[in-house]
Amino acid sequence: MSERNEPLRLIEFDPATADPADALPWSAVLDSYSTPRDLLDMLTLSLFGRGVQPYYRKKQLDRVRPDALLRPPGSQISRSVVEADSQSILVLGEGWTLRADRWADKSATLEVVAVSDELAERIVTESVHDAEQPTPTDLTAVKMGFWHQGDRGATRRALAVTTPEWPEIRGNYGAPVAGALDRLMAMRPADIRGRLLLLHGPPGTGKTTALRSLARAWSPWCQADCVLDPEMLFAKPGYLMRAAMGAEGEDDESDRWRLLILEDCDELIHAEAKSSSGQGLSRLLNLTDGMLGQGRDVLVAISTNEDLSRLHPAVTRPGRCLAQVEIGKLTATEARTWLGDTPADIPATGATLAELVALRDRAESIAVRTEYAEGGMYL
Repeated sequence: MSERNEPLRLIEFDPATADPADALPWSAVLDSYSTPRDLLDMLTLSLFGRGVQPYYRKKQLDRVRPDALLRPPGSQISRSVVEADSQSILVLGEGWTLRADRWADKSATLEVVAVSDELAERIVTESVHDAEQPTPTDLTAVKMGFWHQGDRGATRRALAVTTPEWPEIRGNYGAPVAGALDRLMAMRPADIRGRLLLLHGPPGTGKTTALRSLARAWSPWCQADCVLDPEMLFAKPGYLMRAAMGAEGEDDESDRWRLLILEDCDELIHAEAKSSSGQGLSRLLNLTDGMLGQGRDVLVAISTNEDLSRLHPAVTRPGRCLAQVEIGKLTATEARTWLGDTPADIPATGATLAELVALRDRAESIAVRTEYAEGGMYL
């Protein structure tokens, strides 16, 4: 406390002689809401924040081996937190600190702070050496990313997804649709005119199967990522930026295009979307041909059950869509050809792919309907 009438003194910070980190107040507060994992965050970030270990590196892993240490050989764990869906460790070394989180889905995140960038990189390299299981060599599989917004923020998980070749499934679609998809499957970057791909039609007509085949046909030049929660993608700008720019540490070539697949997001693109979905539609349009879209080679594929006439005109305007493909039922003649020798009664209006598969496989649904006496009560 200063004496009465003592003049106010200003303590000046000289950037030429002092560490900038010394000018920042540093404190951490634990309360009843703090968790053990929060404490690991504080212990790691305090060294970085105070400038003791000012270099930071991060690595994301998929398909982690069960026996992987996720730390340098011979190092000792200082703190360990085991929860229902994760295990977190804190490891202290000479001039470095490592924080590793292993999750139930076999993914993991490593964060390292160190006294030098070279040391931080070396610790990461030693910790992840031989930590991942090899990628399956199934030639019918394509590596696809799956995005979702979780407790850790926007998260991408890469999985090998079995994808059919287009010639194998071409007969699942009517002649006009198959012709349009022929052109789409054969496209290359030089053919791109418009950033939005719209597949619409009744449920069970094969929209998802067509998108899986498209991911395989485009795999030499385009990375396909499926967004599991599109409503969250366009509600959170940070999530949108990560999905559009690619996950941190992703090893795909920087010149590859990116295809974001959004399934069954009818509410985002129907005619009333502007009022009901807030900024979602605007951000979608910005991603396809706005500033964000021009800054990255991103395509957006949307499947919807909505009729084209019920979609927002801004979505379907000329120049915005790379393709608009309505996938409907096979005609009665096409359906009989598809079934071959399988006897079945085909309606004059035709049949969907899902209906034909059920007829071919003789699949019967399990359904029970119980009628109750009038005035009865069901508990």
